[in-house]
Amino acid sequence: MAIPKKGSRKIIVNNEKYKWLIRKKGTYSQTVFGNGKLHIAIELEENPGASLFIISDRSHPNDIETKSINPIKPSDISNWILQAYDLGWNPSDMGKPLQTRIINGKMELV
Repeated sequence: MAIPKKGSRKIIVNNEKYKWLIRKKGTYSQTVFGNGKLHIAIELEENPGASLFIISDRSHPNDIETKSINPIKPSDISNWILQAYDLGWNPSDMGKPLQTRIINGKMELV
């Protein structure tokens, strides 16, 4: 599923253009159980193939247990894109999204 242009942000990493999106409205599980994390989707801006889906280590702002908000910055996105390449992500290949999780700043496959 492609990331919509509306609401997405752009970033350039290693001369490649990507768009990324954080879901604005939290799901039920992201807001009521006290452990909801922000989810990010990333794909190539032009001719997207496989997306990158990340469950971040950042608390969702609407989660009932969130005491402080630690925003996701473009530098985080850039770092995670580079880590995804190390895990074998090829964003120009068609196929299923690469599903990952951030734990202690390191990306792991889900």
